[in-house]
Amino acid sequence: MSSDTAPPATTAPPPRPRRHEPVRWHLVVPVKDAELGKSRLEAPRPLRRSDLARAVAHDTVEAACAAVGAGQLTVVTSDAAIREVTLSLGARVVADPGAGLNAAVSAGWPDLPDPGGQRVGWAALLGDLPALRPEDLRAALERCGRHPAAFVPDAEGTGTVLLTSTVAPPLPLFGPGSAARHRAAGAVSLELDLPRLRRDVDLAQDLRAALALGAGRHTLLAVRRGA
Repeated sequence: MSSDTAPPATTAPPPRPRRHEPVRWHLVVPVKDAELGKSRLEAPRPLRRSDLARAVAHDTVEAACAAVGAGQLTVVTSDAAIREVTLSLGARVVADPGAGLNAAVSAGWPDLPDPGGQRVGWAALLGDLPALRPEDLRAALERCGRHPAAFVPDAEGTGTVLLTSTVAPPLPLFGPGSAARHRAAGAVSLELDLPRLRRDVDLAQDLRAALALGAGRHTLLAVRRGA
């Protein structure tokens, strides 16, 4: 007498938590028109403040593009020179709505391409990080991707250089004291050992610190012309 024996049941492995999947970041970098921005930054004479501001932004945009790829970068600006730089890299440009930094950040996220089922993240990076290297930003985004919402404070710990979310476009609360506001809004503060990422430039001493860390080639060239 024979009997049919059912094959042993197999247990499927549990689904991998999505927080461990690579994130396709939609990165926005807001850059104010250099003729209007960086009013507190004193450029070395005879260098014009606007030329220094554009050089700083140029280095930041290049590093950001190298970190995430042109297809994942949007620069929000009304500065013609930075617009040309961004387009030459193959990245996307959105016109600055002219309503301040936070409005500029938010303007960069609508109508983004469908990632095709990939895990998506939204990130906003300040446009005045002249010492930034692509590997710094990649490392920071990897850490940020472990959290629903996160931010990296500036070198002083009171501002924000990078804001991210893996849930939905975050509410940007940039400006003086933004670290406390982003923390209160539920974002995790990541005080990473990435000094080149965390060194934004608003004042002359900030520029000196960025130069000591190793500023990008456009900033270095501008400063040397002003020396």
